[in-house]
Formats: sequence, structure tokens, C-alpha cells
Amino acid sequence: MTERLRDLDSPGGPGTPSRTVVLQELKASLLRAGSLVENLETRIASGAEGDLPEAAAERIAELEERLEATEQDVQELSSRLVDSEHHAGRLMNLYVATFQLHANLDPDEVQATIAEIAINLLGAERFVLLLRKDSGTECDVALSEGCNGSMGGLYSDGRYLGGDAMVDSTLEDGVLRIGPEKGSTALAAVPLRVEEEIVGALVLLKLLDHKPVLRPEDRDLLDLLSAHAASALFAARLFATKDRKLRTLESLVKLARGE
Repeated sequence: MTERLRDLDSPGGPGTPSRTVVLQELKASLLRAGSLVENLETRIASGAEGDLPEAAAERIAELEERLEATEQDVQELSSRLVDSEHHAGRLMNLYVATFQLHANLDPDEVQATIAEIAINLLGAERFVLLLRKDSGTECDVALSEGCNGSMGGLYSDGRYLGGDAMVDSTLEDGVLRIGPEKGSTALAAVPLRVEEEIVGALVLLKLLDHKPVLRPEDRDLLDLLSAHAASALFAARLFATKDRKLRTLESLVKLARGE
């Protein structure tokens, strides 16, 4: 999955025509058009300057205007093509992320998928996944990246007891927040929901060096994680629990039969 996410993070995604190829074709067309104009100017200029037909001069001016307009159209088309590729890439990332979250019923695999989305698509270097316990505000640190030892801070010892203003607010009201905020070291606090219940939060603490800030388009991925990460993880845990109980029951039946 890691390679697929990395491939999809580049603009356009798989199967999208190469922007470079399209732009090269457009530039080649412009060069041909410019060459025709230059040839026409050269042929006319080879005659006496005073003999330059008025109609030919007007034609040259018209061609130059059309060439300039075409160049402007190409620039606009290039810009729109870049935007379209980025949009298509974002949509493909969202689709693959959603599919991968729900494609496995192994809790460890689901947690690994959440980590890959955070690292490869959001560019997170340090983050924690908090899951609220049955009662109170205490949370278990179900997943952490880059928070070992002294880097753990409030999230050390495998639990979070509160203390970060932004994270505490998100756990309380379920609102996605993006920092910086006073009293918080987090870059983003993403509420995790199962139906209408807030069961935890994904807390981004530091981004990779090549990505200084979260971009506006990252909001779509954060919303997706808020809506799907917890439900996928809890579904996997529920399946694993039932599977263990079923295996235990089968073992007891075999033992009773003397098998």
C-alpha cells in the first residue's frame, strides 16, 4: 500500500495523461506557427521595402496577433491542466485511503494504514492516535510515530491524561482543529467518530522537513480520517474479538468430543 500511496501523491495519479507530454505538444504547435510567420516575413522582406504590399503587411500583423493570443491560451490551458491534475490526484488519494481503511479486518493492519496515510499523504513526522477509554477523559495511545522517550511529552507511557488545550477541546466537542493555537503544541487535532460518539483523536505534532505547513487540500484527508479511521479500527477490533471467541468455542467443542 505504501508504494500506491506514494504514487498517488504525485499530481495526476495513475492513468492520467502526462502534463509534460501535453505541454510539449502545445509548445511544438506554437513553434510551428511562429516559424510560419517568420518565413512569411522573410519572404516579403526579401523584396524591396517600398514594394511591400499593404495586404501582406496587414496579414503579418493579423498572424502576429493570433500567435500572441494562442500563446496566452496555451498558458491558461497549462495552468488549468495543472489544477485538474492536482484535483484528480486528491480525489484518487481520498478513494484509495477510504478503500484501504476498510479493506482489512486486522486491527494492526488498520492502524498501519492510518500511519501510512498520515506519513505519505499528510507528510506527518510525529503523530499519535488516541482512543478514549470507557469512562473519563483518559485516552490510550493506540499508535504513535516519532514520540519515543523524551519526545513523547504528554503522550508518554502509552496514555494521554489531558493537558494540551487544542486536543482536549477536540476530544470534548468533536471539532477538527488546525493549529497553531495557544496552549497547544499540536499542528492538528482530528476527532475520531463512531456514529455521533467521539472515541478519540489523531494528533499531528510535526510535519516532515519538506512540508512546512498543512495545505488547504489536506483538509479533505483530515475530514476523511475523522469519518472513517475510528469506524474501520473498531470494526476490525470487533471482528477480531468475535473471531477469538469463535475459535475458543470451537476448541471447547473439540475437547468435549475428545478430538
